[in-house]
Amino acid sequence: MATSTLLGIGALSNSSSSPDLAISGLASGMDWATIVTELANAERAPETQWNQELSNISAEQTCYSTISSDLMTLQSDAETLVDPSFFDSVTAASSNTSVASATVSDGAPTGSYTFNITQLATEAQLNGTSQVSQVLDPGGDPGSITVGAAGFATPVTAGTFTVDGAQVAIATTDSLQDVFNAIATATNNQVTASLDSTGDKIVLTSSAGPITLGSAADTSNFLQVAQLYNDNGGTTNNTGTITSVTGLGRVNVSADMSSADLKTPITGDSSGNGEFMINGVTFDYNTNTDSIQDILDNINESTAGVSAAYDPNNNQFVLTNTSTGDVGIALQDLSGNFLAATGLSDGTLAHGQNLVYTLNGGTQPIISQSNTIASSSSGITGLSVTASSTGATTVSVSPDVSTISTAIQQFVTDYNTLQSYMSGQQQVTTASDGTVTPGTLTGDETTTDIIDNLRSIIGSVANIPNTSGAVTELSDLGFESNGSDNTISLSNSNTLTSMLTSNLSDVQALFSNSTSGLAAQMSNFINDEVGTNGPLSTRTADLTQQSTDISAQISNLEAQITNNTNQWDSEFANMETAESQTNQELTYISQSVSGGSL
Repeated sequence: MATSTLLGIGALSNSSSSPDLAISGLASGMDWATIVTELANAERAPETQWNQELSNISAEQTCYSTISSDLMTLQSDAETLVDPSFFDSVTAASSNTSVASATVSDGAPTGSYTFNITQLATEAQLNGTSQVSQVLDPGGDPGSITVGAAGFATPVTAGTFTVDGAQVAIATTDSLQDVFNAIATATNNQVTASLDSTGDKIVLTSSAGPITLGSAADTSNFLQVAQLYNDNGGTTNNTGTITSVTGLGRVNVSADMSSADLKTPITGDSSGNGEFMINGVTFDYNTNTDSIQDILDNINESTAGVSAAYDPNNNQFVLTNTSTGDVGIALQDLSGNFLAATGLSDGTLAHGQNLVYTLNGGTQPIISQSNTIASSSSGITGLSVTASSTGATTVSVSPDVSTISTAIQQFVTDYNTLQSYMSGQQQVTTASDGTVTPGTLTGDETTTDIIDNLRSIIGSVANIPNTSGAVTELSDLGFESNGSDNTISLSNSNTLTSMLTSNLSDVQALFSNSTSGLAAQMSNFINDEVGTNGPLSTRTADLTQQSTDISAQISNLEAQITNNTNQWDSEFANMETAESQTNQELTYISQSVSGGSL
């Protein structure tokens, strides 16, 4: 019987339907999970203070970061003023800007300089030979020339034009002979037209005397494209004949060179490759794949110092120097005949002009190839004068009082910004209920030392040798203390301007003297303060270390709490297991007694 009882209890204990005994209080009725949480929170109590300390440290670090940034800004201002050459800043003004403008670099000698410009500089231009294209039709047959596809300088538009009061209709699909026939028909054969294939011109002839061309009602541009005018190119039309002013054929610069309609075709080697040189720069081409426009673009984008273009009105190519002055343009065909075929080799150089001027009433002309007169021409160091017309102007070079004044005022502004920020972070506030709240940096010795040192420097009196003694402190420039805080302000801007104008060397010494200059002292102090071993750097490093240490304490405590929590969970779970087994045995005994089996 005893064996049966023990087997029965063992069977209950190992039943697969046993409940999850890790559930808090399932067997014991005790909410031990809450107890574990409360125990963990009790152990976590020190973290509240530590987190507050971390927050305070973070606020201090933010303040120090701002102070450091503001110090570096102030130091940048000081470095500008500590450089003696900064006070050599000058400005230039022209009395007649329609004649010339002026710019100047620091160190240029002050004074007034009168420039009398008698001739402006212009660019040299090489004009290639004219009429380099083929005629409209080498065979002289106007019937083979379609008006809309002919190589005119400007495309012909459809519409009407007027000859001797008669309107002549034209379509872009007409041949030139169709147009000639239409002129004859409209004028009852009084005016006839023909093509001079040798001169590549259209000739109008009237049997009744002078011809009158055009009217306000014309809608086609044929007469203009054909260069047919009543004044016949400047000669009064009294003969009954009007001829195109120039030849009408034009170069097709967009087509492959082999189809460019040049009078002399461009050639290359057996593969079409050619080469030429302009001002020492070499250009390659291929007659089968390149257009003339491609080559013109290459020239314009190169360092040859010229711009290249085709002038359709004069049917010629033109090279123009990109710089002014009486300088030539060097050309050479190396292989092939590009320069010869385009008429550039036999072109005429229109010489450029040099700028001619006199200085300070001198009688000897001075030459400049450019319209900008540099010191190499005038002999005035750092002064650049750009002429735009002939005439006289006086250029005044004087100290750049405005730039120097701005730099000094910026120095003071950034000093005030820094002092105001630090004072604000040390300020103690009192609420309406009497609660007193210290600032983030209240009582901070590092900040207090910076405030005091800056105030001492900015208010110092400089005893600088070899000066007039007119400027020994900022108050001599019109600055004064605000009294209620550590900032200063410019009370009289006229005083600053006056001192910069009349005592510039003293002002320079006040800031840049290496021993007692304000900017020099300020720069040195800031270097010491923010340097690797400086107070600000040291304090910042201390705060970082404190933050690291506290974070480590929190991390270590959390690790300990996690271990304890796991241990408590395990012990309470074991308790639940034991409680469950006890309950099962009691239940079995109770059932056995009531069933009469015991």
